[in-house]
Amino acid sequence: MAKVKAIRGMNDILPSSTPIWQYLERQVSTVLSSYGYNEIRMPIVEQTELFKRSIGEVTDIVEKEMYTFNDRNDESLTLRPEGTAGCVRAGEEHGLLFNQTQRFWYQGPMFRYEKPQKGRYRQFHQIGVETFGMASAEIDAELIVLSARLWKKLGILDAVTLQLNSLGSTESRQVYKADLTAFLEARFDQLDEDSQRRLATNPLRILDSKDSNTQNLLADAPVLSDYLDEDSKSHFAHLTELLDASGIRYEVNPRLVRGLDYYCKTVFEWVTDKLGAQGTVCAGGRYDGLVKQLGGKPTPAVGFAMGVERLILLLETLNAIPEEERSSFDLYLAADDKAAQQAVFALAETLRDELPSLRIRCHFAGLKNINNKARQSGAALIVLIKQTEQGPVASLWNEDALVQSDIALSALPEMINSAWQ
Repeated sequence: MAKVKAIRGMNDILPSSTPIWQYLERQVSTVLSSYGYNEIRMPIVEQTELFKRSIGEVTDIVEKEMYTFNDRNDESLTLRPEGTAGCVRAGEEHGLLFNQTQRFWYQGPMFRYEKPQKGRYRQFHQIGVETFGMASAEIDAELIVLSARLWKKLGILDAVTLQLNSLGSTESRQVYKADLTAFLEARFDQLDEDSQRRLATNPLRILDSKDSNTQNLLADAPVLSDYLDEDSKSHFAHLTELLDASGIRYEVNPRLVRGLDYYCKTVFEWVTDKLGAQGTVCAGGRYDGLVKQLGGKPTPAVGFAMGVERLILLLETLNAIPEEERSSFDLYLAADDKAAQQAVFALAETLRDELPSLRIRCHFAGLKNINNKARQSGAALIVLIKQTEQGPVASLWNEDALVQSDIALSALPEMINSAWQ
């Protein structure tokens, strides 16, 4: 019988990799907690209508990429392709948004049916941040500054670049869209195939086309910044002032539009040139009309999402993961003869009581070549116990050499704590 394999583009995260994921998640949680953000957890399955109404029925996500199915009650359900819509739905359903300010964050898998490639999968993971009830540019700036603080904490700030743009109001963007469409329709035959298709559905996405001929054509196209309403101009100017005062470097990219219909005013991306084509590691913007669009009262909102797989890929590419974070344990505890195995079991529990932050793994898989197995474990510290006429004693090793031998077990916690520090 053939073995059952994972679905293409939906990857296992193996124990050799999970310590790195946990490291990233801890850093994110620490930074967001320091800014007063609260975690929210939403279901991975929502009503299909939620995404059609929020993302837009003529976007690539809704038309081609969603995992949609009918359940046993013939209700159309969808595996979430992004997190913002579900967060808005949860906030509105539980009365958390109207006349309130909220700062939420979440993490978990998202699902899109597209060609799997390095840094892009059908089940992928995002960490999202959403804020509600604040219309000023200060909250836009806070999101950007806290993300910059995270990049600094992870040691990747110099490898990413912030790109900014303003999409203006819905009304001003519609005027711009009409003029852009007219410009492109007159040059339809010069567009690449993907842009020709998008012209009828989502013409703004043509602005970030990767086709060089299309980009050359766009050099003479109408520019969105010329169509901005005064409120959007003022908002964007204040945002850049705040970023300048905070020492945040950025580039204004007039072609940055993002792929979702609900964005307005501020949009931004953190991009890198270290990962080839998959260069966006974090992106977001303002979506002041989405809560009303989904049935709530008008509520200003702004947020972003970061791709976990891409961030981990960037950390690995830059060798920015601390060595101690690559292992799932710190201390390897083993006996070098059968008579000492019971002492190993008891000692492990004593150490866990006295040194609760220490991650301990016990060896229970036979004693053959135990010295080599212990040294190959990857642990920063190794304890080998042997039985003597006076009772069990231990040898303590670090990654390089023997620290001390014939140690009384009662003295081990203090020695290990000293060696670990």
